[in-house]
Amino acid sequence: MLEVTKLCAGYGTDDVIRNIGFSAIKGESLCILGPNGSGKSTLLRALARIINYRGSLTLDGQDMAALSRKDFAKKIAMMGQTINIFFPYTVSQCVSMGRYAHSKSFFKNLSAEDNIIVENIMKKLDIWDIRRSMIDELSGGQMQRVFLAMTLAQEPDVILLDEPTAHLDLKYQIDLFDFLKIWIKENNKILISVFHDMNLALRFSDTALVLNNGTLAANGKVEDVIKSKTLNDVFGVDVFNFMQKSLEMWK
Repeated sequence: MLEVTKLCAGYGTDDVIRNIGFSAIKGESLCILGPNGSGKSTLLRALARIINYRGSLTLDGQDMAALSRKDFAKKIAMMGQTINIFFPYTVSQCVSMGRYAHSKSFFKNLSAEDNIIVENIMKKLDIWDIRRSMIDELSGGQMQRVFLAMTLAQEPDVILLDEPTAHLDLKYQIDLFDFLKIWIKENNKILISVFHDMNLALRFSDTALVLNNGTLAANGKVEDVIKSKTLNDVFGVDVFNFMQKSLEMWK
């Protein structure tokens, strides 16, 4: 189980998120919802130890703050919104970087098991055929899948995704989360994703957090949270009725 207690984090001397607390069990997909500026990405960055935090973050009773960066990478991995390319690596080399926490160097000394893991992930995310392509020559959608593959290749217990469907067309959005939902249950992982799309959140998540001005406004089963008055108050719109009316337009 992942347990977060009284988590506070921000930038400089200002806290963006305050006293956030929740838990997630292995095999669970949890989504984070909230308007722009509510602290969703900041929460993920704190969970990933990219920024400093106060409070408690434990996994199976182990304090994540006590781990080395390399050991932490075996437990929790994050794919952010912004992908920066500094070197012209191949797709295969980029995905292989995900095995760094389990190896002595980026590309050398990868075991046969490492190579099998990398190959399987690339095939499942439909990037095996472009494995020799240079990463800086790819489309935004291809690049998104490459960096997701690198994250999954780490085989962490907790996977953090910040707007993972950016640059992906509808088919790949559906295929991606169909794959992820099965993958986390089969491999006993925890998936935490930031969503703007309520339909994707409802379809692919088990539970949901709603942030409002850096605090926790709601936490529970995703279907209950999305239908709740709290969500309407946070977004300033009747979310459920809006979605229902949008659905009727397809009839």
